[in-house]
Amino acid sequence: MRTRTPCTAAALAALLVLSLTACGQEARGGSRYRAETGKGGTVGLAMPTKASERWIADGKNMAEQFQKAGYETDLQYGDDKVENQVAQIENMITKGHRLLVVAAIDGSALTDVLRRAEDAGIPVIAYDRLIMGTGSVDYYASFDNERVGMLQARYIVDKLALTGPGKPYNVELFAGSPDDNNTKYFWNGAIKVLKPYLDSGRLVVRSGQKKLSQATTLRWDGGTAQKRMDDLISKNYGDARVDAVLSPYDGISLGIISALKSAGYGTRGQPLPVVTGQDAELASVKSVIAGEQTQTVFKDTRKLAAQAVRMGDAVLNGRKPEVNNVKDYDNGKKVVPSYLLKPVSIDKTNTQLLVTEGYFTAGQLS
Repeated sequence: MRTRTPCTAAALAALLVLSLTACGQEARGGSRYRAETGKGGTVGLAMPTKASERWIADGKNMAEQFQKAGYETDLQYGDDKVENQVAQIENMITKGHRLLVVAAIDGSALTDVLRRAEDAGIPVIAYDRLIMGTGSVDYYASFDNERVGMLQARYIVDKLALTGPGKPYNVELFAGSPDDNNTKYFWNGAIKVLKPYLDSGRLVVRSGQKKLSQATTLRWDGGTAQKRMDDLISKNYGDARVDAVLSPYDGISLGIISALKSAGYGTRGQPLPVVTGQDAELASVKSVIAGEQTQTVFKDTRKLAAQAVRMGDAVLNGRKPEVNNVKDYDNGKKVVPSYLLKPVSIDKTNTQLLVTEGYFTAGQLS
């Protein structure tokens, strides 16, 4: 005769919990998202700041496109203050928004608030800045950020004709904000291109500041960059000339150029060095046309906004979003499935592309 295992109250309770959990997972299709799918409801858009024209445009473009796709939107800007963005996201969760799209001010400061989003069944898309240290981010939409740095560095190499024989040139290196994960991708891409010339002595960093930690610019602030460039010139370039400056972003570039002008660059006997940039912001494109900033990297944020909307709409309608990178963007907790768009290098020879693409009008650039 077979002996039966006693069915205690505790065992029955455990079996009931397992059964309900399994049923719940089956009803959600194995997803942590809320069960409802389809159009409608509100999408929360958490942007970092209005101090940069690109973030204003990103927020506006996403809001318009989500609305056209059948959703309400709640667009908030954190004024580059982490506590503001956290409070805004908490409010979005409390209001029951169906999706969050977050361009983080500090990519490592959102762990707790995004855990709340996960607990509430709200999916999260990281927008242009990877959110670090959390499993509560589902997808990432951005540009190929290592390629951005490579385009900037390649421009310096080509402009100074470093591939052939010649004299050494002096370069100074700037990086983005230390709390933005994109900073390391821009930097790594640029250094990958510049390293052979730095190692051979064809490029010389007179300040000796070759490490990422020495080159970062908190909050991508142009004023901070200007002060650092002032200091680099006064301490290292008495009778020497700065031939190139690796700058990761247009706002930083404008600060660098202000410092260079204050030191006498931009005159007939002392032309400005090669200065790179990123984002093709209007002021910097005009600077490129005027022969001051030398280069910028165009990232069509309208296309990025459209991609984020497509990803979000897919998630909210029970579909798997399109991604093209599932191995490179590890946030320390998971590899986040990503969609990366291609950036384009812009200098004085091809600013017309921005008009052709409808990004600016000819009148804006005149």
